[in-house]
Amino acid sequence: MKSLFVHQLISLRLITAAIIAAASLPALADEAEDHSHEPVLAKAAEVYRPTAVPDRIVLTWKENPATTQAVTWRTDVGTVRTYAEIVKATAGKIPEEEAKRHRAETSMLMTDLHPAHYHTVNFRELEPSTKYAYRVGDGVNWSEWSHFTTASKEPAPFTFVYFGDAQNDLKSHWSRVVREAFKDAPRAAFFLHAGDLINTAHSDAEWGEWFYSGGFINRTTPVIATPGNHEYFKEKGDNDEYTTYYLTKHWRPTFAFPEHGPAELEESVYFIDYQGVRIVCLNANERLDEQAEWLDKVLTENKNNWTILTFHQPIYSPKAGRDNPTLRAAWQPIIDKHNVDIVLQGHDHTYSRTKLMKAGDGEEPTASAENEPTGETRQDENTGTMYVVSVSGPKMYDVGRKPYMRRVAEDTQLYQVITVDGNKLKYEARTAIGEKYDGFTLEKEAGKPNKLIDQIPHTPERLREKPEEEEK
Repeated sequence: MKSLFVHQLISLRLITAAIIAAASLPALADEAEDHSHEPVLAKAAEVYRPTAVPDRIVLTWKENPATTQAVTWRTDVGTVRTYAEIVKATAGKIPEEEAKRHRAETSMLMTDLHPAHYHTVNFRELEPSTKYAYRVGDGVNWSEWSHFTTASKEPAPFTFVYFGDAQNDLKSHWSRVVREAFKDAPRAAFFLHAGDLINTAHSDAEWGEWFYSGGFINRTTPVIATPGNHEYFKEKGDNDEYTTYYLTKHWRPTFAFPEHGPAELEESVYFIDYQGVRIVCLNANERLDEQAEWLDKVLTENKNNWTILTFHQPIYSPKAGRDNPTLRAAWQPIIDKHNVDIVLQGHDHTYSRTKLMKAGDGEEPTASAENEPTGETRQDENTGTMYVVSVSGPKMYDVGRKPYMRRVAEDTQLYQVITVDGNKLKYEARTAIGEKYDGFTLEKEAGKPNKLIDQIPHTPERLREKPEEEEK
């Protein structure tokens, strides 16, 4: 019995000694700290590597939004035979056994990181104003089921969101804007991007960040986009002039847009008719005169109540020291001729919204404005087009203010929520944190020009603090 007690006592002392020794180990470790496990930036080639599982899924339109819907996605090059399945959405479990399977068209894209396959299906013969569920994959590796709703075949109210340049720091700084916009307009018919979606035309990592930022939104809310100058690959020769200048090779595999534009500008110049609105996308980077001729024809044949144009470089530039007279000379006469309602632009990394404008001497507008007792502002000479420039990403420039600019901003990330309802078009610009920054309504009356009702909030303009002049 005594020997057992002694044995237990010895064991207890050994355990106590081990605990004391272990407690001193961190101090020893601190003296010889191991730096071999410091965080390392993940390589883009690994982060954005394609696999057999579909990613970069995006909805667009090639044809009538009331009866068709296009979807594009990416996989690795080992995935060759791919499909999209579609069925009417129900409140219960997706009836997979009723889904129709469509074989995808596949193209190879060689990027700066990896080769990849891009796949496209254009669903046709859909019913207007109907919610569908779809998924994409190779028959084994499927995406989740996602929803979209076809447009009405008749004019009907709808909302969409417009973004200026995203371009830089997409994952870290732009993602919050597109997600805030989705919170404001979760039932938006589409998201419209006025160019410079990315900064470097062929950077697959930047395209990966753009898709990361939009996340599931691109899978449920169709995209309309026009290319900016940063969607163009360019090299200069010895004389400092561009010898190489062409649209990024990502554009056409990524987005399935209409192909009815001028030759060689297909899918970067096109129009879409949506519930009484004709949305025309132009490419302000090249061949302006060819597009002018095409635009005149498209607007002559337009039977929609509203007409919206979007392109990247602006007719009236708000950036200090910048002007685009060649663009203005090529397109504004046609815009005026056909009484385009509103033009949505980017490029200048500021915010600017004009009064109603028509071509005049230089940049001078033809419209004047007067204040109303209500605090709203109505233009007496309600004639002309509204021009907007906006920016959604973090890159910013100085504003060069002109008399016709009704509201401007610097150092402000924004998105715009636009609602068309019968003879009214309501516009609101909101900041990255969802605060209203600008607003107006356009009203149509048969045989008369649009009536502009300004609805600017009673908050100061967001402008950089100018340095005080040095004392003389």
